[in-house]
Amino acid sequence: MPAELPREGRLVALMCVAEVLGMTGFAAYPALLPLLRTTWNLSGLQAGFIGGAFFFGYMLAVPFLSGATDRIDARSVLVASCALASAGTVGFAVFARGTLTGALFQALSGAGLAGTYMPGLKALTDRVGGLRQARYVAFYTSSFGIGTSLSLALAGWLAFALPWRHAFAALALGPLLALALIGLGVPRQAPPAAVRVKPWSSLPSVLAHPDVGRYVLGYAAHCWELFGLRSWMVAFIAFASSLSGSTCPWLNATDSAAVINLFGLPASVLGNELAARVGRGRWIAFVMVSAGVLSWLTGLAAAAPWWLSLALLTAYFMCVTADSAALTAGLMAVAPMGQRGAALAIYSLLGFGAGFLAPMVFGASLDATGAGRLGWTFAFATLSAGGLIWAFQARR
Repeated sequence: MPAELPREGRLVALMCVAEVLGMTGFAAYPALLPLLRTTWNLSGLQAGFIGGAFFFGYMLAVPFLSGATDRIDARSVLVASCALASAGTVGFAVFARGTLTGALFQALSGAGLAGTYMPGLKALTDRVGGLRQARYVAFYTSSFGIGTSLSLALAGWLAFALPWRHAFAALALGPLLALALIGLGVPRQAPPAAVRVKPWSSLPSVLAHPDVGRYVLGYAAHCWELFGLRSWMVAFIAFASSLSGSTCPWLNATDSAAVINLFGLPASVLGNELAARVGRGRWIAFVMVSAGVLSWLTGLAAAAPWWLSLALLTAYFMCVTADSAALTAGLMAVAPMGQRGAALAIYSLLGFGAGFLAPMVFGASLDATGAGRLGWTFAFATLSAGGLIWAFQARR
């Protein structure tokens, strides 16, 4: 076993780097949302619809792409999906002109992520195992936050130096680099249960598994909150700065969001370690209730000095991400070996389906209550509703 650790460590690092590179276009739209809302004259609902379309594309594609990894090598799905993610980002740069075209290419990019994120996790767990697998899963899932931060930062820097369409096009290079890295560095390997699994037949049965179902619903509540928050984070920071009249002297709104997203990495990894000690169910419920409190405090702090509003937003984001790795590691622990791809498919389907709806509900709440301080407070409250319901149900 010790002789295998260096090889496993290299593979984990490679998969994490490929995940980050494959996500360079992921947060481009949220990063440029204030600019695009003005350019295309978008309402809150329209802006949320375009942002949510990314997760709608993910939701449609993930049952096919993630479920297929029970029958074919996940490496093949990864390579094709990196190309798809790049094509979606280029398409947005060239063809997007408003709500419908913007949503179309966001959905295409989301389908690309559907074939890289969870299939990447499947490729990793097919090749590494043992007692360290839960920790490897935590490292991989936490790299999602690094990818989000890099995407936000790159989008902000490129849009400052280039027209926004050129910035989008440049971000399409990341998935192509990930494609090359996976093609050269990940060995081919047949999935362990390729002979036993019938196409798509295991989706209903795996959801019926009581432990799998609990983690799937928890992940749906988690994604509702996380992706709703990420979709509107830059816009909220810009609003809070204009309302309070104070701005961070070192960071603009996009850079501030990128830095905040970096805090998701230690929060997710440490959250997984704490969950292993206190119990996953207990830890996840505690995190969701704490996030519910912080969602209200963050919205109410919009008019506060910049340092207080950013501190609360950071604390809220860390709390939201603190159960991410615990949920995914828990699913991988309880899912039957021959149905892990199907479990990840339904897990992602409901999770990113919630991620599709949350930005729209947030935007519609702003439209209904007014885009003032009270409106943003109620919009933030919509994010934590699912987590609170899950936590109280788990308590019962």
